[in-house]
Amino acid sequence: MHYKLLVLDVDGTLLNEQNVISDEDKKALDEARSRGIKVALCTGRVNQATQTVLNRLELDGYHIFSDGAVVSSRDNKKIIYARTIDEEMAKQLAEYVHLKKITTIDFFTPTHHYVEPDTQPWVTDIRRIFFGLEPQVTDFVRLCETDRIIKATHMVASVRDRQLAKDFQASFENKVRFSLTGNASFPEIAFYNIVNPAVSKGEAVRFLINYLGLSREECIGIGDGVNDIPLLSGVGLGIAMGHAPDELKKIAKYVTLDVEHSGVAAAVRKFILDGK
Repeated sequence: MHYKLLVLDVDGTLLNEQNVISDEDKKALDEARSRGIKVALCTGRVNQATQTVLNRLELDGYHIFSDGAVVSSRDNKKIIYARTIDEEMAKQLAEYVHLKKITTIDFFTPTHHYVEPDTQPWVTDIRRIFFGLEPQVTDFVRLCETDRIIKATHMVASVRDRQLAKDFQASFENKVRFSLTGNASFPEIAFYNIVNPAVSKGEAVRFLINYLGLSREECIGIGDGVNDIPLLSGVGLGIAMGHAPDELKKIAKYVTLDVEHSGVAAAVRKFILDGK
């Protein structure tokens, strides 16, 4: 099969525990691109938090952000697909956050990152130091009245956080989608992206495939988390990383090496560079 598009998850797929893309992965992706293969990132991160990866890989074109809520150019100037959280629903989320005193959550618009005055400092530190995001302080309810909310992220670390997360998800079941993601640099933290219930990496990748005039069979997707199940299901060849959970491996057509052993490069060599 002559593949034309490679769609890659970021954290745990390209980025290892040291938040680094291996030289082997970069070399394989550079060679794939030299052969005309388009490479698109597909991540739970917002556009602004993905710039270091885009720069490292020297990628242009369109990419999928916020767990599938946005498809845009790398500079975010051209957004070709976006599904925001309904304004009334976003306000209900914000009001619930106030009611339950949830202080480990942040909100995102298409262009900015927001926290509240009582947001836990470690939350803003992770965003600033690790993701390169400078938060703006506001009131979430007022924000929802003036801007579109792409996603919120609830960071869960303590026993109290876990109970709050359980109650939070039960209160908004079927109203929004809670998508669990992780980061190898913070194994003790669960990141729950909160998005429009119609949002998924699968829907976004299907949109991108059609937008580029390709077929599903011409596309490869690689991921490592349960939120990558729709991604792998939406492409012709779905590949799971070696350290991925069983739920993802079960629906994958191939399992590559883990991120610490450059599983992306191994898969690219097998299915694109060697053509097997």
